[in-house]
Amino acid sequence: MDSYTQQVNKELREWQKAMQRGISVPGRLSRGIQRKINSVIPEKVHAALTTAIKQTTRAVISGAGFTSPPPLFEEYLAVREAKVRERISFYKTTAATEGALTGAGGILLGLADFPLFLTIKMKMLFDIAALYGRNVGDYKERLFILHIFFITFSTQDFRNKLYPIIADWENYSKELPEDINAFDWRNFQQQYRDYLDLAKLLQLMPVIGAAVGAYVNHRLTDKLGQSAMNAYRLRLLKK
Repeated sequence: MDSYTQQVNKELREWQKAMQRGISVPGRLSRGIQRKINSVIPEKVHAALTTAIKQTTRAVISGAGFTSPPPLFEEYLAVREAKVRERISFYKTTAATEGALTGAGGILLGLADFPLFLTIKMKMLFDIAALYGRNVGDYKERLFILHIFFITFSTQDFRNKLYPIIADWENYSKELPEDINAFDWRNFQQQYRDYLDLAKLLQLMPVIGAAVGAYVNHRLTDKLGQSAMNAYRLRLLKK
């Protein structure tokens, strides 16, 4: 095993522990704070976020509007992941710029940003999947992309439930219907909506929205990219 693969295995073990750790006291407190914040947010804002997640979920599962390069094969892991990091860096910059522009406009533009930011994140995941040699023409691979998104932005208790699915994806995916039209995507997205991190709601606030939008978009895009790398490493290194 070369030094790069050793480092990858170390990072992967750390990620696996993070995906399976117990719920900490700070985690419970932050969840309580988030519930209080959610309770004072206008219902139309929640409705807009729910609609954005619903539409994005449907688009990803159907593959509508998302393109990616052909799957990358026969590359050393270090070379493959250098390309992955380049894509993550590109999308972090794109997301930060977009977040700053829409965040400066307060609630209305902030709400406009949410579906745009979801699209940026999903496009990055499609690119990463291809760089790890995955064919996103297969809707089951697109479902895996959604699981990466959900495990990255869900609470720890739900993350603990999602991890075994990702860790055993090859077997789990065999139980999925072969026909995409037989998959109940509405029920699927509803299962996850209430567990998503709503930190980006801060971006809707006037004055600080631009700074928060740039910072949060950059941070969350990087977080998602790292999760994706480790999720695909898990599958790749099992072979």
